[in-house]
Order: sequence, then C-alpha cells, then structure tokens
Amino acid sequence: MIDVTLENFETEVIAASHQVPVLVDFWAPWCGPCKTLGPLLEKVEADYDGRFKLVKIDSDQEQQLAQAFGIRSIPTCVLMINGKPADGFMGAVPESKLKEFLDKHVPSEEVLEAEADVEDAQSLAQAGDPRAALQKLHEALTLNPGNDDARYDYVKLLIENDMIEDAEAALAPTLAYIPKQQRFEALAQFLDAIKFVLTDDKGLWTPAQFDEVIATNKRDFDTRLAKARVLMVGGDWTGSMDELLEIIMRDKAWNNEVPRKTFVAILELLTPPKPKADPATAGKPAGGIEVLGKVVAEQDPQAQLVASYRRKLSMALN
Repeated sequence: MIDVTLENFETEVIAASHQVPVLVDFWAPWCGPCKTLGPLLEKVEADYDGRFKLVKIDSDQEQQLAQAFGIRSIPTCVLMINGKPADGFMGAVPESKLKEFLDKHVPSEEVLEAEADVEDAQSLAQAGDPRAALQKLHEALTLNPGNDDARYDYVKLLIENDMIEDAEAALAPTLAYIPKQQRFEALAQFLDAIKFVLTDDKGLWTPAQFDEVIATNKRDFDTRLAKARVLMVGGDWTGSMDELLEIIMRDKAWNNEVPRKTFVAILELLTPPKPKADPATAGKPAGGIEVLGKVVAEQDPQAQLVASYRRKLSMALN
C-alpha cells in the first residue's frame, strides 16, 4: 500500500496503471468506515499477490485530487486501468463483494502466466530457438485459449517453420469469429498461398516463365495471381503486391476479390507490431522530429513501405 500525493500521483497511479490495475482508496483519518475498509483492502491486495496495486489518498490532505475525481463521500475506491478510471465503488463493502468487483477487471493468475509464456516465447524466437518458442506459446494457449495475441504468434511461427497442418488447425477457431480479425484473415490468405505453391504446377515456375505467359495476355489473371502467390511465399512481398495491383486496377471484383484480400493480407503481415506502452512516458507525446512547432513521428522503413502500398491500393480501388 502506498500513500499518494499530488507530487507522486503521475508515477504511482497514472504510469503504474499501464502495467497493472491500480485501486485508489480515497479515505480520511476521521472516517469510521474507512478504518474498516482499509485493512480489508490491504489483506485482499496480499491475497491477489501483485495482480493489482493498492494506493491510498487522504482526501482531506489532497483535496485537489479528490475534486479531480469528483469524490463526494468516503470511503470511495476508483480502479485505474491504462491511465483512466475503469470502475469504482463507495462505502465499506464486505470481502466477497470486493473480490467480485476486482475479478471483473483484474487478470487471473492463469492469464498472467499465459502472458509470461508469450513474452518468453518472443525472446526464444528472437534467440533462434523456434521449437522452444512454440512450446511456450502452446502452453500459453492451454492456459488461456482466448489469448488471440498468443494464437497469432503461434500460427505465424508454425507457418515460418513449415508446420502447415498444425498452423491450419491452430488458426481454425479464429476463422469462425464474427467479424473475423484482419490479422487472422491475413494468416488464412498466407496459408492459401502456401498450399497453392505446394500443390499447383505453377508453384514451381520461375518469374520469367510467368512473365512470358502474361506478356501474351495481360488479362490472364489466373497466371498473375499464381505469380503473386509464388512471390509472396518466396518473401518478395513488394513484387507480389505489384502483381496483385495489376489485377485490381483491371478488375476490382475478379475471383471474389481474392487479389484485394491477398494484398490486404500482405499489408497486415508486414505491419510492424505496435510498441508496448512505456509507463515512464504514459500520457506524453511520442518521440519524433519537431517541424514548425509540431512533433512529426518517426517511422521505420517497413512502416513507410506499408503506408506507401496502402495508398497505392486506395488509388487502385477508387
């Protein structure tokens, strides 16, 4: 339990809540119910073993903070998540009600363990040990089958290691989502391209063979799509998108819009993951270059590539 003042509020509450839910207890020394609730909050914090953080604000001493939260009676508890109030309650509630309140928002032990497995898996993959990474991701999904981030990483890593049947099986539950998540649709399109390359004769063609056939008929969309899929599986993402654009510009709706869907899938697969929020900079503007008093965010080359091809697709569809 931490006593919070205006001076440490930003660090102990706002920034901290980007890492773990923070329960803010507004109290006062003269408040009888506060003396009942306070020890109970400390007991439950210990029971939850770091799954949430408890802080206390003396509403008499910190009237500015109490006013900012609109506190009208005490005790009042406010749960902060990602820098914002998520829920709250007033009065001295019993332990069962307190835990019922927390369990609506605080991650379970299984979820936290699964998240730790995902982080371990990312480290193992970066260290060049995909088998161990796959095992960690499998453990994460066993603990929490609804962890879509873990499932995406798991399927993608299976594909990268040529475990196609396993990837299809792991991806299958997400294809029933309504609406379907774009990132899982992208993996499905990637698997379709891989299966085409593995089963169709054109999967063995060279780019020169494709170009020779396309030169005789620029509207040979089947051959163009086959070439795009071969390039996609071979890692020539821009070459694949360029070929898909040739189809889209000539016939946007051809073949149930498979070229457009494949193009969008490539953009999704190429989009760099969003960096995790840094609690030290929570609520502050992102870094970048200042131009005429405005901060222009810096982009890495891959993000610029994705943005460029998004514009190309938009122009082709208009």
